[in-house]
Amino acid sequence: MDNNEFKLLWPTVLLQRVLPDVEHANASLAEHILQLEKSYSGMTTEYQGMNLFESDHPAVSWLRQCTEKTIRDYLQQSGIRYSVSWTLQGWANINRLGDYHTLHNHPHSYLSGTYYIATPEQQLGANQRRDLNPGAISFFDPRAQANMNAIANDKQMDPEFRVQPQPGLILLWPSFLHHFVHPNLSNEPRISVSFNVVLKWRDEYIPAH
Repeated sequence: MDNNEFKLLWPTVLLQRVLPDVEHANASLAEHILQLEKSYSGMTTEYQGMNLFESDHPAVSWLRQCTEKTIRDYLQQSGIRYSVSWTLQGWANINRLGDYHTLHNHPHSYLSGTYYIATPEQQLGANQRRDLNPGAISFFDPRAQANMNAIANDKQMDPEFRVQPQPGLILLWPSFLHHFVHPNLSNEPRISVSFNVVLKWRDEYIPAH
């Protein structure tokens, strides 16, 4: 009798969800964010200076509800069955031609994510390298050198997981996960909303040993 039991040890969960019928909401969000930029030019890089989710703008309220539902689903999938309290801190990103975000993670947060509003078509120039991935986001294996002994078809072989976003896509991942946003090579801006889930501490969070 086959009594094998396979376990996924130390998994890193990444949630990808495409929200339906987002055209009207995304157009409203893009207009609102571009207007905000006129009075706060540093909002993409000085992300702690504002919390977009404190806005009462209808489209922002819609996105907040979608984001909170996504967070609850993520926690349930992770096996967390008790109530979790958090603060949702969000900021807008406007990446114009050549803009990118270097390799980073999000300290002092539990989960992090991004919702994509506008993802312009990316075109490589005739003299540009063919291995560029404009507009993409890459996530990297948090286990240093875990792929050193991997063999062909081993899922641990590739230390990078790349996503080419589309409007309406929401991504959610553990905040410790390093990621890199590839340059925008379009003349049109790439617009997104990033966010952190900051836990409000409760004794229930302490693991039982």
